[in-house]
Amino acid sequence: MAPSGKLSGFHRQGHNWFSDSGLPSDITVLIEDVNFHLHKFPLVSKCGKIVRIYEESKNTNEKNPTMVLEDFPGGPDTFLIVVKFCYGFRVELTAKNVVLVHCAAEYLEMTDEYEECNLLTKSESFFHKNILHNWKDCILALQSSEPILSRAENLHLVDKCLNAISMMACTDPSLFGWPMMMYGSFQSPGGSILWNGINTGARIRTSESEWWFEDISYLSVGLFERLIKTMQSRGLRPESLAGAIMYYSKKHLPGLGRWQGGQGGKTRTVASFSLTPASATVDQKVLLESIEKLLPQKKGKSFCRFLLGLLRVASILNASQTCKESLERRIGMQLELATLDSLLIPAYADSDALYNTDCIEHIVHHFVRTESNLTAFSPSSLDPQAPSSSSESLRKVAKLVDSYIGEIAADVNLKPEKLRALAQALPESSRSLHDGLYRALDIYFKAHPWLSDKEKEELCNIMDYQKLSIHACAHASQNDRLPLRVVLQVLFFEQLHLRTALAGCVNTLHGESAPAAPARLSARGPTAGGIVQRDGWVSVVRENQVLKVDMDRMSTRVGELEEEFSKIKKEMKTATKSHSARGSPRFLARKLGCKLVPRFSDAQPESLDRSISTPRASVDRARRSHKSRHTESFS
Repeated sequence: MAPSGKLSGFHRQGHNWFSDSGLPSDITVLIEDVNFHLHKFPLVSKCGKIVRIYEESKNTNEKNPTMVLEDFPGGPDTFLIVVKFCYGFRVELTAKNVVLVHCAAEYLEMTDEYEECNLLTKSESFFHKNILHNWKDCILALQSSEPILSRAENLHLVDKCLNAISMMACTDPSLFGWPMMMYGSFQSPGGSILWNGINTGARIRTSESEWWFEDISYLSVGLFERLIKTMQSRGLRPESLAGAIMYYSKKHLPGLGRWQGGQGGKTRTVASFSLTPASATVDQKVLLESIEKLLPQKKGKSFCRFLLGLLRVASILNASQTCKESLERRIGMQLELATLDSLLIPAYADSDALYNTDCIEHIVHHFVRTESNLTAFSPSSLDPQAPSSSSESLRKVAKLVDSYIGEIAADVNLKPEKLRALAQALPESSRSLHDGLYRALDIYFKAHPWLSDKEKEELCNIMDYQKLSIHACAHASQNDRLPLRVVLQVLFFEQLHLRTALAGCVNTLHGESAPAAPARLSARGPTAGGIVQRDGWVSVVRENQVLKVDMDRMSTRVGELEEEFSKIKKEMKTATKSHSARGSPRFLARKLGCKLVPRFSDAQPESLDRSISTPRASVDRARRSHKSRHTESFS
């Protein structure tokens, strides 16, 4: 549509439009604050509404009646196009004005009853023949309908545009030349778009399924929501819908695309056909809640990261509790695909803590309670993960939660009950080793030196000392930040681990030292039997030498621990008032709260006097005498 000031046959003076015919006007039409000084015959011959208003104005005996057209579709600019058509001037219909002109013609009742091939028929024919078969024009027409959306919906123009766009998005663009055909059918040798032989410098991509993401991102929230639902009803792939939603969200939600990487930097379809951005006054909270309702029930690594980003933005915008709970439930159903950095959601509410641990706790509870039945996206999009068993997912989540606790443990404002709630949110069977919990507690104790031994012991109860590795036990036995009771329990189970490992090595060595026994060889498995048959007895001898070296090292370590434990036992005996046989190592461990393995013995240990406290200085001297090469930090 050409600028209204350049239309031939009319000229403007301030807020008034006049005809260039030279004849005095006999009717005035007021549209908003603009007056059109016109002639009644061109209007009455084509507009039914003008006929009725003019007939009613005859009773007033006004020589130049004024007609006020309230809520006229498209305003003065569209009415000027209608006037031009009524006066017989050439009217240029485009994708930007055809919806407005059609609604204006329907408002003025410009049907074929008053003149054959009237404006209503012309605009409807142009809309169906030229707009609905072109991607670019369909997007422009849909966007131009937003100011008069309710009237355009009544005429079914919006639904027709949505159906046409959905059909073209579901179709392979290479079959019909989309989007290349909308810019012209010629390309330069370098791949740039040619328009009338001129290299525009723009490039197109027709082979990717997301070529239309950028174009529909210019629509308003309401139209975008309706378009996604229409595409979903037409059977568009869920990964394509999720990709479009993610692209739209990163474009219109500040902060979401800034910390998230991925698709935002890819080259998109050329969207230079005069699309105007969506309204900048959109309520961000309404936008986020609308997007959350559109998300498909699928799982994927990038999709899970996107959901966590939405949860972060929802905390900033203070979205509704229903929206937050829905996001937490969606994340919980695919928590095994999350990463540590995406879980570190800052606490934006009135809280002293750095991170929002409550939402992570809710997510973990959703993961434990809900049996995930989500299917992954297709292998070609959104970084899908291979389906894993429930036990494997549980182990991944346990490792992720332990890493998360270790990351937030350095926060000096983190309450002990928050840390305990996170650690106990998962069942005990989820962790085969508790080294991650020990590392997190060690970091927490280092950042909170004011905690009492009682508070530390309560936190240490979340660990199972029997599930600590030998390296973790060795580090904990020399950790000054742990309470004495915890250190002694760790020492006991460290010795138990070493004895068990030593016994296993001895049994293995004895089993392999008799090559003449065929049963022993067959017990070692087909692999070992193949080695013996291929290389003779040389391989067996080498294996025995390695096992002997390992056994010697373990024996030395066990001896050192037994010697240290004997010193502690002797010093404890001197601190007690009783000189009976109550100072045995087993009774001492039970007195200090150690978890003991049942012993097949009829003898019952006696009890020590509980009023006697344990001297910490003697244990510290024993620690210094222990020659260990472990570092101070288990991390």
